[in-house]
Amino acid sequence: MLVDTSILVESLTGPRQLYPLLWRALDRGQKLQIPTIVLYEWRRGPRTEPEIAIQEILFPSASAILFGVHEAVIAARLYQQVSRSRGREMDLAIAACAIAHEIPLWTLNRGDFKDIPGLALASLD
Repeated sequence: MLVDTSILVESLTGPRQLYPLLWRALDRGQKLQIPTIVLYEWRRGPRTEPEIAIQEILFPSASAILFGVHEAVIAARLYQQVSRSRGREMDLAIAACAIAHEIPLWTLNRGDFKDIPGLALASLD
């Protein structure tokens, strides 16, 4: 599963409300990955050293799925296809990574992604 920034924020910051669910998924052997675009969005926030450290343990930066040419072409196509695309560039880039690698996206912001053609949304609830 591809992990959206919202999952990282709710799992690794503040009260870490999603942390138990994240660990259950990992314990069950669920393969969770982040794309470089999520890494960028996550790291640009006000992160502490301990938050970065746990992210690196769970989702090493070196293992992040690259946002490359194929993903960029898909993201641009999505930008042209969906309504109200302006301001959604990050979400479209994240969705493009999931689509390009045929991986469902796990996000807390399902409404932001529900109209994206070809995107599978995952749920671990």
